[in-house]
Amino acid sequence: MGTAETTVLVADDQAMIRAGLVALLSNEPGLRVLAEASDGDSAVAAVRRRRPDVVLLDVRMPGKDGIAAAQEILAETGGETAVIMLTVHDLDEYVYGALRAGASGFLLKDASPEELVKAVHTVAAGEALLAPRVTKRLLQRFAALGVRDARSELSVLTEREVDVLLEVARGGSNAEIARNLGLAELTVKSHLYHVMQKLQISSRTQLVILAYETGLVCPGQDNARPPTEVSA
Repeated sequence: MGTAETTVLVADDQAMIRAGLVALLSNEPGLRVLAEASDGDSAVAAVRRRRPDVVLLDVRMPGKDGIAAAQEILAETGGETAVIMLTVHDLDEYVYGALRAGASGFLLKDASPEELVKAVHTVAAGEALLAPRVTKRLLQRFAALGVRDARSELSVLTEREVDVLLEVARGGSNAEIARNLGLAELTVKSHLYHVMQKLQISSRTQLVILAYETGLVCPGQDNARPPTEVSA
């Protein structure tokens, strides 16, 4: 990712939907569809061969389903390939699992062509993507799982890194975080890199999940910060 042209793989078991996605993305400047797949196994194989920047992955496919394929793709590429899950449901158990595994987000299949194109560009730039009308419920669900030990998990972070993590959990883009914290965008990217390295996390969505599970932020109270110990 980060090149002028973003490469994409489309995986959906319904031929008409897959063809429509391929045609739409192929006509968009700056995007190039490298390959398409009709099931999870062929999607994983295609990623191994072609190494696309972004994979659009249907949640439900024959054989290996979308979540299993997402897990393999993210493990295979070390997070270098971003995965967008496609679903017809507002809140799908498979999508929930895929986000925990590190998928960059999910998009409902009734999204407009403009939303789809924007989604691909968004995750290619390293940002996270969640359908707005389900984000709150999704994060409430993560928070309801029980608060993890924030003190021990976040103690490896500097205070500025915690600030950046908070901004990510609130849904800020790198540019927005830079403005809010008075930093250069490159500095924000550097902080994010170190946060992910220290916490052994490979995606932005996993950072959001961690922020909610540790109680760093809470649904409806996204400015909350628990009494954690952070590095100087």
